[in-house]
Amino acid sequence: MNNRIELAQRKDAVVVENLQMVYRVGKVDVPALRGVEITVKQGEFVAVMGPSGCGKSTLLHLLGGLLRPTSGRIFVDGIEISAVNDTERTRIRREKIGFVFQRFNLLPTLNARDNIELARRIHGNGYRNGSGLAVDEVLRLLRLEDKMRHKPAELSGGEQQRLSIARAVINKPALLLADEPTGSLDSDNSLLVLQMLQELNIRYGQTIIMITHDLEAASTASRIVEMRDGRILNRVQNLVYAREQGLF
Repeated sequence: MNNRIELAQRKDAVVVENLQMVYRVGKVDVPALRGVEITVKQGEFVAVMGPSGCGKSTLLHLLGGLLRPTSGRIFVDGIEISAVNDTERTRIRREKIGFVFQRFNLLPTLNARDNIELARRIHGNGYRNGSGLAVDEVLRLLRLEDKMRHKPAELSGGEQQRLSIARAVINKPALLLADEPTGSLDSDNSLLVLQMLQELNIRYGQTIIMITHDLEAASTASRIVEMRDGRILNRVQNLVYAREQGLF
């Protein structure tokens, strides 16, 4: 109960209001999101689940400022990113949002330390004001301290994904977005990556929204949100779903 009270008292990291996204395919309008509303508190770890085509990846791209919604409002760390121009949205994305994708997107010519160091220099406030994590600290946390001089091609898939997480969180972003982070990994590496995300959430209070179709992956989060047909199921539906799946 105390944890619930503490969470309720935290600031909102993400607020989404009546979010609509419609794609134009030829002469046909295809709705991807139909009035999505969600609030995520600072320090929450939320998993968004749903079948392919339900709109969860579109939601993530909108939260990350990679797309502009057809209508609705998106606030990240108190800033309405859906209302700013492209230049400002790029700045917000650089300074406040970290991304972890299924593909690792590492720079192949740089070793692990330099991949992280470059991200620290490029992506905003953490490097300038000293609020970010130390490179050695994050390498130890993600069990990569003995790999810092290795280039991506010399790392396993799990190590590359952990390196991409390190790069994403080095500046302690207001929000970490993970898009199917275990989708290309085997079971052992998937478990390790999920444990690392949990550790970041617990130790540093990192706010995380993870998109996944995998119930086992979703169960590592502190809250599961289910999407269907461009909508988020209400709390009663989520409760029934979670119980049916044996999550609690």
